Amino acid sequence: MKRIGILTSGGDCQGLNAAIRGVAKALYVEFDNDVEIYGINDGYRGLIEGNYKRMKSEDFSGILTLGGTILGTSRQPFKLMRVIDENSVDKVKNMKENYKKMKLDCLVVLGGNGTHKTANLLSEEGLNVVSLPKTIDNDVWGTDMTFGFHSAMSIAANVLDCIHTTATSHGRVFIVEIMGHKVGWLTLYAGIAGGADVILLPEIPYDIESVVKTIKQRNEAGKRFSILAVAEGVISQEEAKMTKKELKTARANMKFPSISYRLAQEIGEKTGQEIRVTVPGHFQRGGSPCPYDRVLSTRFGAAAAKLIANKQYGNMVGLQNGAIVPVPLAEVAGKLKVVPKDCDVIQTGRDIGISFGD
Repeated sequence: MKRIGILTSGGDCQGLNAAIRGVAKALYVEFDNDVEIYGINDGYRGLIEGNYKRMKSEDFSGILTLGGTILGTSRQPFKLMRVIDENSVDKVKNMKENYKKMKLDCLVVLGGNGTHKTANLLSEEGLNVVSLPKTIDNDVWGTDMTFGFHSAMSIAANVLDCIHTTATSHGRVFIVEIMGHKVGWLTLYAGIAGGADVILLPEIPYDIESVVKTIKQRNEAGKRFSILAVAEGVISQEEAKMTKKELKTARANMKFPSISYRLAQEIGEKTGQEIRVTVPGHFQRGGSPCPYDRVLSTRFGAAAAKLIANKQYGNMVGLQNGAIVPVPLAEVAGKLKVVPKDCDVIQTGRDIGISFGD
């Protein structure tokens, strides 16, 4: 009898339940139902606290299109994993002990960058671990695509679509703030898909004068409105020269709720136009996964079951050049897949006249 644990960690996104379902259904086939699956509640916290339950096959039915995660999730910062907390809890020790208590043959982990750091840590500690890459940011190293990204992109692009009609009617400049603190994949793809005139990414520090120039050129060409797709983690060229500490202090003292509102004031002062800000926020992470993510999640889940059957532990399931492949956790942990400045999608944007603020 094989005993497999599953947990979801970090921020939720579309496709988590589809992936859980893919893992479970494939495991039942691989081991001819000679398998017990344990759902660990609320991510690594559940593994630390020993909060888990044995799941039945019917638990995995009807969840393909369900958003969120039936297992619950939490954020457990990797930098604190080896820190003994105020309650004298040794997190790593507890996770190892609960893994053994459950008599697991493998732990399946669904998560993003921080999650994969801890997954690699547990692998190095001797646990059998297989992981799946999820995040709307698409910034996990070793995979061309994460599940959740396409669903979030569809939502963000729809926001841009809807903004176009009101922006056109009123002749305004609209800033749509899209999720992405450190990377701009979501803003880039949604911006292209939603017909944004300016796309600002964390990877390309912006010059406010360049942004204003684009808006004025559109006005002179008889275009009464402009749409800006702005990643929440964008920085100006002046801020790019700061140290991390200086930037953190500057942002902490910023009087605006987010960078988009600062941009709105600066652009308004320089153009005299009305500026509106729209922040879809967690809408981008919610709701049912799109068909692409349902398929990708299922492929990842089935591949994870294969890795377990073949005892290929210590790997993340990744998508590379259209193929599902195992990627060593040691290669994934601690790396961030940023948008290259020479990315072909950025070049496509430039080719059709989109400004990237540089």
